[in-house]
Amino acid sequence: MKYLVFLGTVRDSTPPKPARLGERVAKACVNYLEQSFDNAEVELIDPLDYSFDDVFKPHFSYHEKDVPEQLDALAKKIEAADAYVMVSPEYNHSMSPALANLLNHFGASLYSYKPSAIVTYSAGQWGGVRAAVNMRTFLSELGCLPVSAMIHVPKAQTVFEENGKFNQEVKDTERWIQYFGRTLNQLFWWAEATQKQREALNPRELVNDFKTDPSQRNAPDSDRK
Repeated sequence: MKYLVFLGTVRDSTPPKPARLGERVAKACVNYLEQSFDNAEVELIDPLDYSFDDVFKPHFSYHEKDVPEQLDALAKKIEAADAYVMVSPEYNHSMSPALANLLNHFGASLYSYKPSAIVTYSAGQWGGVRAAVNMRTFLSELGCLPVSAMIHVPKAQTVFEENGKFNQEVKDTERWIQYFGRTLNQLFWWAEATQKQREALNPRELVNDFKTDPSQRNAPDSDRK
């Protein structure tokens, strides 16, 4: 089973400490998946590792021979993955623009018919929970429907070290593990289920995805006879 953990920030540091706060949370998700499931192949996708053009141009807008190598490599990873973990801070009660920008570079066909998990965090008390509201609709439109449980980490700098392991001051680590498990175990269950179902029945043939124009999804014109 292949999991991609998307880190939704391009900050190279986060107050109140210099280390990146989101990276800690993302690595905690990676650690949980790798330690909990023997067949888990997990990769952290950090937007700082990718250079995008100043003018937005998604992967599917390039001619096949002109696609930037870095963009094409990530597209292949997204298509090959069985599930996604989306880690985001909160910006103005919404998801991170860095995460939206990264995900928007690729068409929904690469994400669809697979599950996702929503993980938010903050340096303050709310854990980025309001970002999760529009993440549900965003991810649903991509076709990687989020599982019902979510993870919200308030004061993340007091919970995790830079490597994603628990801070030594955290006493009830077992409760945190159970909290992460409620969401990531759901993700594991759905990932296995959708993988088997995709193998048994090609969803694109069943749904008859549009091939040439988005208008193919429109309802019939009632004025026509």
